Amino acid sequence: MLNVALLGAGRIGQIHAGNIAAHPQCRLAYVMDVYAPAATALAEKYGATVADLATILADSSIDLVAICSATNTHADLIEAAARANKAIFCEKPVDLSLARVQSCLATVREAGVPLMIGFNRRFDPSMAHLQSSLRAGEIGSTELVTISSRDPGAPPPEYVKVSGGLFRDMTIHDFDMARWLLDEEPVSVYASASALVDPQIKAAGDVDTAVVTLTCASGKMAVITNSRRASYGYDQRIEVHGSEGMLAVTNQLESQLVKSVAMGVVAQKPQHFFLQRYAEAYRNELATFIEALAKGEGEYPSGNDGLQALLLADAALASLKTGKPVAPASLL
Repeated sequence: MLNVALLGAGRIGQIHAGNIAAHPQCRLAYVMDVYAPAATALAEKYGATVADLATILADSSIDLVAICSATNTHADLIEAAARANKAIFCEKPVDLSLARVQSCLATVREAGVPLMIGFNRRFDPSMAHLQSSLRAGEIGSTELVTISSRDPGAPPPEYVKVSGGLFRDMTIHDFDMARWLLDEEPVSVYASASALVDPQIKAAGDVDTAVVTLTCASGKMAVITNSRRASYGYDQRIEVHGSEGMLAVTNQLESQLVKSVAMGVVAQKPQHFFLQRYAEAYRNELATFIEALAKGEGEYPSGNDGLQALLLADAALASLKTGKPVAPASLL
């Protein structure tokens, strides 16, 4: 039985708390949040104790610390947990600064503790099937990856201002998926973007509509299209074209009902948001890490995966500013 401490009782923390409590090999022992009522409500729901960071890290019975707090706290909490010899799960990103991520990961390496970054889409059954089919050579060699990722609506302007922007907040998941599916690091990033959805996003200095092209040394490419608006629901599709065929993951629909009448044929809309679309992925993510900790080995998104995805995000930002392709390696 693994004793887990949850740092952060907001929306994503609540998802992880429920999955931790439901896992047969886990016990949610502690909850911490700067907003005391949220911590208390979540702890009471799952029979945990509200505690501060010092208490949590001093407790030798705590095996795993799950970091689901605000982005600007991630790196500090990772380092503190690593120095306390705890296994660590952390939601993306590690930090918004490449230099800070590098120093944080150096502390983790020195401590020798496991660190998983929460790129949950890798654990969606359809996405995982896509990746395993690619590795099995079912469509020959990969040539072009096309990722469509569109939110049903824009986040509040207050969130946009602290999120790190579209590329670091939203596209970072797509950068991770592109790396995972290409199985090769991109050497060139070209981005084009606009603010078309919400004038407040533009006023905050961000964009909400983007196309990013990644090119690898081998010539393989990935094209990512993003929007903060999709009137029909949460749009999550991936297509991989190879030398011998194509693989695709389509949207998960609200139901499989299809109505066929004289006026036409109507299917259902995609599920509304990420909490629905990736509910199973979040459960699988936790289960994978728990199994890896039990075995002492396993495959999961590492601190380096977090670093590389952020590097691509920064390269996209640099490309947007210069209007030219940017080599990610030039930013390190």
